[in-house]
Amino acid sequence: MRWLLTMTLLLFAAIAHPQAPSPIDPKALATFSESTSTDLPDAPSAVDTPQSNVVAVAQASFQQTGDGVKPCNAFRAMKVIYYNPNRLEEIPKPCSNLIYPYQKFLGTNIIIPMTWQEKGYLALHELADPANFGTIVGISAISVAADSHSAYGPGLKGFGKSVSVSYLQDVTGQFFGAFTFPVLFHQDPRYFRMPHAPLTKRILYSVSRTVISRHDDGSSMPNYSVLLNYPVGAILSNQYVPGIHSDASSTVIRIVTGYALDPANNLLNEFLPDVASHVHVRIIFVQRILNNVANGTNGVSLQ
Repeated sequence: MRWLLTMTLLLFAAIAHPQAPSPIDPKALATFSESTSTDLPDAPSAVDTPQSNVVAVAQASFQQTGDGVKPCNAFRAMKVIYYNPNRLEEIPKPCSNLIYPYQKFLGTNIIIPMTWQEKGYLALHELADPANFGTIVGISAISVAADSHSAYGPGLKGFGKSVSVSYLQDVTGQFFGAFTFPVLFHQDPRYFRMPHAPLTKRILYSVSRTVISRHDDGSSMPNYSVLLNYPVGAILSNQYVPGIHSDASSTVIRIVTGYALDPANNLLNEFLPDVASHVHVRIIFVQRILNNVANGTNGVSLQ
């Protein structure tokens, strides 16, 4: 009994005052990994100990070197995120799971659901993307320069108003499409590509993503983010976007146009990365033009 009490006290002392863990014997891990299903331990502690050692070693390494995957937060989500899944030796960047959920699990279709916070981080990332804001500024500048008599007005004042309205529409779309509806309906707002499927299957899959999406558990479900986001965006736009017709028929036309153009966004998500890897095309530039057409803003009138 005395030796058992002594070992217990030593164990609690080790937990209370952690030290740098000693290296794990590769032979011991090899022996452990070679055990069969018929050679099970009598207690879970026999399995937990090697796993705990691995975690402890990793945590100590991260603390000493500063390496490792830093947690995603709102500030990091608003930065530019780039992660090359083919570089397995690289440590994933913070928040890279927002844009590439599988990361190093390249050989599987493992389900990695997003938390409600991560869905909010995804919306923030899309809004803060420099290419997104740059595209809004560029399109607004061209639209105001081409038509100084538009509802936005001429000059810098009209340009500033156009940028503000377009960005507010973007905020509305991301808030409802990437955050609110996915959280309410437990939907994964990300687009999952099929880069190794046949061409015809990829096209059909892309078009179908307008009405079909993925549940947090990986099962198929209606794409509420798209089906509800366009009507909400069109109705809210009637309240503050200058120059558009807010009657019922015009609103319905904008909603239907959004549904019609959404498959084009999906096709860009599916195929443009194949081209972008060679010519460095940013998908968001083309998507922003399509979104403006659907919203009927920046000089594009849909009645």
